Amino acid sequence: MPVYILIASVVIIACIILNKVTNKLGIPMLLAFILLGIFFGSDGVVKIEFGNYDFAEQICSAALIFIMFYGGFGTKWSEARPVAVKAVLLSSLGVVLTAAITGLFCHYFLKIEWLESFLIGSVISSTDAASVFSILRSKRLNLKYNTASLLEVESGSNDPCSYMLTIIVLALMEGSASGGGIAYLVFAQFVYSTVFGFALAFGSVWIMKKYKFSSAGFDAAFVLAVALLAYAVPSLLGGNGYLCTYIVGIYMGNQEIKNKKSLVNFFDGVTGLMQMLLFFLLGLLSFPSQMPSVILPAVAIALFLTFIARPAAVFAILTPFKSNLKQRLLVSWSGLRGAASIVFAVMATVSPASTSNDIFHIVFLIVLFSILIQGSLIPLVSKKLGMIDNKINVLKTFSDYSDEVPVQYIKFKIPENHFWAKKKVTDIILPPETLLVLLQRGSDKMIPDGETVLLPEDTLVLIAKAPGEIEGVRLTERQIEPDDELAGRRISEIPKRDGMQITMIHRNGKVIIPKGYTKLKSGDLMVINRVE
Repeated sequence: MPVYILIASVVIIACIILNKVTNKLGIPMLLAFILLGIFFGSDGVVKIEFGNYDFAEQICSAALIFIMFYGGFGTKWSEARPVAVKAVLLSSLGVVLTAAITGLFCHYFLKIEWLESFLIGSVISSTDAASVFSILRSKRLNLKYNTASLLEVESGSNDPCSYMLTIIVLALMEGSASGGGIAYLVFAQFVYSTVFGFALAFGSVWIMKKYKFSSAGFDAAFVLAVALLAYAVPSLLGGNGYLCTYIVGIYMGNQEIKNKKSLVNFFDGVTGLMQMLLFFLLGLLSFPSQMPSVILPAVAIALFLTFIARPAAVFAILTPFKSNLKQRLLVSWSGLRGAASIVFAVMATVSPASTSNDIFHIVFLIVLFSILIQGSLIPLVSKKLGMIDNKINVLKTFSDYSDEVPVQYIKFKIPENHFWAKKKVTDIILPPETLLVLLQRGSDKMIPDGETVLLPEDTLVLIAKAPGEIEGVRLTERQIEPDDELAGRRISEIPKRDGMQITMIHRNGKVIIPKGYTKLKSGDLMVINRVE
């Protein structure tokens, strides 16, 4: 046991170090994890004997649960909404088209049997969320036309469709599927997963808003259990656990739940660890000595997929929306294959279906090609196509993003004989550039207005320019759009809402502490205080 623990710790530390190295070299970090697995594997330097596909399939499937959940949890729906229809079509119809076109190529040009051809197409038909998210974040690719959000939603949601195609083809190959059986399978995959996903998401968010956990960290444990439940229940019913997990993740990630920042940090770490485990294990499972025999068909499929199948599917779907040509080209190039494709290839390997080709190593090489070539060149292709817009921030397309708010807090209690005691807020003089944001009276917290009477022993919290954080004050952002009902209105004209107050405005690079007469303008970024 100590030896295995030692190896695990060395591998994790090596992955973390390689992450820094790959970022400097401009190579996707996930490639480093795969190569590290090969280094430790049977054909590598360390020569750890490992060829248990069944065990690997179970571990990798479990790792995918967290990757899928965090893929949804980290997507900011307000940014994704304008491109949601296109993204959903790419993640469903686009996957089917990619699988079909690739399957035809495998059959007619590589002379692979029909069902096996479509099995290969199905396995590699989805794009990899972990790789796409990693490149967008690490390279700060601020892409025009909401392209970052389009890629995030597509890559985060298309694995379920690829999984469904894979199990349908495997069922046909095993001879256990009929027309009615396939129809029911498709129905179960979408309906059961969607219904249970939204029901679980609504219920979980309601519990987190109403229930106070007894100990710190229990909320993270609760969300962890929800993610596992979202996969397990639909899977037992014949549904698509990955789709359900993604739905729960994207709903919960876009709700105002307590301790969200700590949840983001927790799942960011868990997902990072799962990515290390998954890619390392897949590298460990591979045998480089077997790759020369499949390198030609693998390269042929990778090239066809990159330059024919993926662009054909993207152009077929995005052209009717009159999407910009440069956007279509970039989306076509950004169809990275990754962990899910290899995991589905492992599923095909352990299934009773008989195949005449080494599908695992074919898909493994395709993924290596995709991550190394496509992934490394995405920043360059984005620049060459003129798709970079430095006026926007790609990090804002993720729900875990929060600006550094340049304010600090002053907290004090009103003494018994203080001259503010028993006076209205409008009758007291606050320090310049400050605003009263919170009043605590006993166990009650409230946002005061001008008519609020201050009493002895009241605890006040004032806000001023400079960074800081304080319990009871939670800041969120809201952008004033041209058609926003608040555009052109003064602060005093806005109806007061429970637990909400505009504390600061970002306007043309300047910070404004608002007063009642301050007029909101299109383009303003409001910082809103919400009392928990």
